[in-house]
Amino acid sequence: MRPTAICMIAGCAIAAMPTVQAQNYPSRAITLVVGAAPGDAADIASRVMAEELAKYLKTPVVAVNRPGAGGLLGAESVAKGQKDGHTILFANNSAITYWPVFEPKTMPYDPIKELVPLGLASRTPLTLAVRSDAPYRTFKDLVDFAKKNPGSVRIGTPGAGSLADFCIEVIKGATEAQFTSTAFKGGAPAVTALRGGHIEGVLLALGALGTHIRSGTARALVVSSKFPEFPDIPTMPELGYRQNIFGIWFAFFAPSGVPVEVTKALVPAIQAAVEAPAVATRLLPLGVVQDYATPEKVAAEIREEYEAFRVVASRGSLVK
Repeated sequence: MRPTAICMIAGCAIAAMPTVQAQNYPSRAITLVVGAAPGDAADIASRVMAEELAKYLKTPVVAVNRPGAGGLLGAESVAKGQKDGHTILFANNSAITYWPVFEPKTMPYDPIKELVPLGLASRTPLTLAVRSDAPYRTFKDLVDFAKKNPGSVRIGTPGAGSLADFCIEVIKGATEAQFTSTAFKGGAPAVTALRGGHIEGVLLALGALGTHIRSGTARALVVSSKFPEFPDIPTMPELGYRQNIFGIWFAFFAPSGVPVEVTKALVPAIQAAVEAPAVATRLLPLGVVQDYATPEKVAAEIREEYEAFRVVASRGSLVK
């Protein structure tokens, strides 16, 4: 996929902006396909928002989990599915910008041509953390140690090829320190390895680390974006680095080609659902920030993030 193709999404987004409730949609229950496993923070967030969305659309909104392949399976099912608006997608940036950069030849769908953004829903910061008894008190301490001991600092991630795995490459490039990425099958095994002293740090979604940070068993050194509960955790730019690590965001999408009346109904309903006070109350304890943005802004962020991934990835051998 060429970077210029990303610009096409802006036109699609603008078409999705009308705010007048359609008269003939929805005519039955809506399926919200979630590219995440049952029970994780993203899954819970989708169900909380689905409850609110049902109130505004006056029809059931049923969240259905279709995890796998970094969110690609769920996204493909919507992109290739019916275009009547009764099946929509709750997807993260891995499925929209990350995998198109790193596996462009194996992408089962074109996220730009086959999906239309309906609104940003939430953000989950990625956080680099170490054990509370580790000798490195700050991010600088960790970097200095890694420079003096190349390859000895092992950072656990939730999987090979994950966004966190990529962010370790970002940190290596920004700091010129050598870190060893250690992939696990999920965030929980990585945390277990950290607590057992088998690795020196982890780079995970804040939701997977919140309990350990609160209890004092883990110390967060850097975060992709500020989080209300932990305002003292710095971002890399706050520490003087030009490049920041990337966080996780989730947004609503419809398959391209949905009728105009669908977007007329969905866009304002999604905004109302995402911005509902009850959503923030239920998501913050999970390390998830309620963060609505219009379809145009989602389109712009997709374009910017895609280019940022390309630039960072081109410095090494990460793009296949």
